[in-house]
Amino acid sequence: MARLEPLSAAGGDELEETFAFFESTLGFVPNSFLIMQRRPTMVKAMTGLSAAVYDPAGEVDLGFKRLVGHAASAAAGCQYCRAHTAVSASRHGIAVEKLEALWDYQNSDLYSEREKIALEFALAAASQPNGVTDKLFEQLGAHWSEGEIVELLGVVSLFGFFNRWNDSLATPLEAAPTDIGVKHLAASGWTAGKHGA
Repeated sequence: MARLEPLSAAGGDELEETFAFFESTLGFVPNSFLIMQRRPTMVKAMTGLSAAVYDPAGEVDLGFKRLVGHAASAAAGCQYCRAHTAVSASRHGIAVEKLEALWDYQNSDLYSEREKIALEFALAAASQPNGVTDKLFEQLGAHWSEGEIVELLGVVSLFGFFNRWNDSLATPLEAAPTDIGVKHLAASGWTAGKHGA
C-alpha cells in the first residue's frame, strides 16, 4: 500500500507539459512523479536531470542506458524501478530476449564484453557499500570513453534517487510495468512486492 497516494495528473497546469512528455515516452505518467507533484519544483528538477542523463545526443545507446538503470535498481532492491526500466528499455529498442537474459549477462551471447563490464560496473556502483574497485574501473575504461563513463554513472546515480524514493514510499506500480514484470522479469526473481495492489 502506498505510503503517500499519487495525485491526479490533471492536478495542475504547471506540470501539464512535463506529464504530457511522460505520456508520449512511456504511455503513462509514473506514480513516482504523481506523488512528487506535491512539490512541483522537485518534479521539474528530476525531469531535467532525467532528460540530461537520457540525452539523445549522448554516446551511449538509450536502450542500453535503461538496462544499466535496471541493473542498478536490482542492486538497490527496488522492484518498482526494475519494472519501469524494463518498460523503457523495451520502448527504446531492447529485445525481450536481451532483457530476459540480463541476469545471466556474463554467460549470454546477447551481451558484448563492453556491455558486460558496464553492467558489472552498474551493479558495483549501486551496491551499498559501493563495490567499484580500481581494477573494475580500469576494466571499464578499457571499453568505454570518459564521457561514456560519465553517462553510465549518471544513470546509476539517477536511480540512486529513484530507488530510495520509490522504495521508501512503496510507490504503487502502474499497469504497463506490472505487466512486463510478470511476463519477463519474474523468472529472475522479480515480484511487485510492496509496490503491488
